[in-house]
Amino acid sequence: MIDKVEKIWMDGKLIPWDEANVHILTHTLHYGLGVFEGVRCYKRDDGSSAIFRLDEHSQRLCDSAKIATIPLPWTAKQISEACVQTVRANKLDACYIRPLVFMGDGAMGLAASDNATRMAVIAWRWGAYLGDEALKYGIRAKISSFARPGVNMLMAKGKIVGHYVSSILAKREALNAGYEEAILLDAQGYIAEASGENVFVVKDGTIYTPPLGGSQLGGITRDTVLQLCADLSIPVLERSLCRDELYIADEVFLCGTAAEVTPVRELDDRSIGIGSRGPITEKVQSRFFETLRSSDPSHPEWFTIV
Repeated sequence: MIDKVEKIWMDGKLIPWDEANVHILTHTLHYGLGVFEGVRCYKRDDGSSAIFRLDEHSQRLCDSAKIATIPLPWTAKQISEACVQTVRANKLDACYIRPLVFMGDGAMGLAASDNATRMAVIAWRWGAYLGDEALKYGIRAKISSFARPGVNMLMAKGKIVGHYVSSILAKREALNAGYEEAILLDAQGYIAEASGENVFVVKDGTIYTPPLGGSQLGGITRDTVLQLCADLSIPVLERSLCRDELYIADEVFLCGTAAEVTPVRELDDRSIGIGSRGPITEKVQSRFFETLRSSDPSHPEWFTIV
C-alpha cells in the first residue's frame, strides 16, 4: 500500500492528495496511451536528499511522449522542476517519484487527437521493490510464458502505459507460481528483460547483457550499472542471450529504478551459481549504493539536490 502524502503536482500546480482525481472518460484509462517514469530520491550520508538522474528521466519522458505522438506542453526542465517541487512540498527525504503524462477526457474514439494532454507527479515513500532480503540473498525467478513484444509490434523504446500489460501478466503468473519475478523472452526467443528490470549475467568474470537494439527498454539504471562496471574495470559485453545461458551462469542480477540491483539466486527451479548473491553482483551492488548515498563522489552529475 502507498502511504498518503499531502500534495500531488497536477497540470502545473500542487493540489491536495484527495483532490487529484480524473473523469471516468479519461482517454488513457480506456486505451492505455500515456507515458510515465519511475524516479528515486535518496537520503545521502551528509543528510541531504538528492533525486537520482532526474534530468535523464525527464528527457526520456519527453522522448516517450514524442514516440507515442502525445503533444507535451512541458519541457524536460519543467518536468524536473515539478518533481523537485513535489518532493519538497511533501517534506520527503527519500521517496519514489512517478511523473505520468496522460490523455484527458473528451473524444472517445481511438485517435482522440484533440483531447488535452495532462500530467501528474506523485511521490511516496517506497523501500526495496522486491524486499530488503532480496537485495542480499537474491530472488527466485521464472521464464514467463508471456513475451516482450517485438520491435515491429510496439514502440519498444517508449515507456508507454499500455505496453506494461504483458509485464503485469508475467508478474502475476510468476507470483501465482511461487516466484518473485518473471523474465520475458523477445519474439525470437532471446532474453529481453524482466517484468520491470533489465537483465545482467555473469560468466567467468565477464558481465553480459542484451543489447539495446532489441525489444527491451533502455533502462537508466542499466546505463548506471554499465558506467559503474567501467569504473570498477569489470568487462561487459552486450549480446543476445539464450535462457539456458542464464541457467549455467555464475551469477544473474536485475536492475531498475524500483528494484535497484537485485540478485537472482534461482531461475526455473535451477540454482544460479552458488545459490545466493555472487561476488561480482555484490561488488556492483555495493558501488551502486555507495554512489547513491554519496560516500562515492565519482558521479556528482547524477544528482539533483532537493
